[in-house]
Amino acid sequence: MERVNPRMLGAVAVTAGVAGAVGALGAAVGVGARHLLKRQAAAARALIGKPLGEVAPEADKVYKRRYGDPIRLLVLGDSIAAGLGAEDGSGTLGARLAKKIAKATHRSVDLTTAAVVGTESAQVMAQIEALPPTYDPDVAVVIVGGNDVIHRVPVAESAQHLAEVVARLRERGVPVVVGTCPDLGALRAVPNPLRALGSRASRQLAAAQTEAALDAGAYVVSLAKIVGPFFITNPDEMFSLDRFHPSELGYRRTAEALLPSVLVALGVSDTVPFGHRIPT
Repeated sequence: MERVNPRMLGAVAVTAGVAGAVGALGAAVGVGARHLLKRQAAAARALIGKPLGEVAPEADKVYKRRYGDPIRLLVLGDSIAAGLGAEDGSGTLGARLAKKIAKATHRSVDLTTAAVVGTESAQVMAQIEALPPTYDPDVAVVIVGGNDVIHRVPVAESAQHLAEVVARLRERGVPVVVGTCPDLGALRAVPNPLRALGSRASRQLAAAQTEAALDAGAYVVSLAKIVGPFFITNPDEMFSLDRFHPSELGYRRTAEALLPSVLVALGVSDTVPFGHRIPT
């Protein structure tokens, strides 16, 4: 696994107006490079801004109700899991995934989105604890990690929090599908070398998430491998107005990427394609 100097992670505080100290690079780079990264971070924050606000569209309902026998789908994690960037609830990740599950299984899907914009891995457990005690999902999808990179949370700490979330859900008998941290190198609004540092840090976290989630019993989907190329080659279509969160097309592609593992977790299918890992 490629190692990243923790001081370098400060350079990734670049997007959606989030706080982050690029000065934390310290001795890892020269004075001139630090000044360049600071200027690039400031320019990226100004360019991206927060045109979408900080609340994702409401998407929770029963999809394809006429099919009956609902599958209870729980979505946990950060702004991508919540669907920030979609024009309305029907375009969020949860809604897109619910409709695809319903089509594949001919069962209705009751979506519960507990994900919250800005969430780090350490905060996902609170999303589980806030659910009604009687709520019993048939499958849970977790996407988190981007904010951990941006806020320079140590990789081992982030992975451990994710493992604890998976373990808690598995103790309750809930199958879990984890979408690993997307590649921040796809953010074309961020110039190099800042974007390259973000890419390196996010790939390192995704690798650690993969091992931690598999060990805890989750199915794992590499969003960087499966969806990342679409964001790199078609950024205008795949990103929303803030150039950071997915557009509705981006969420559709992400839902398509997650679907095979979700169907295996539900017992509907028994094989997964490239980019998916099944717990042993």
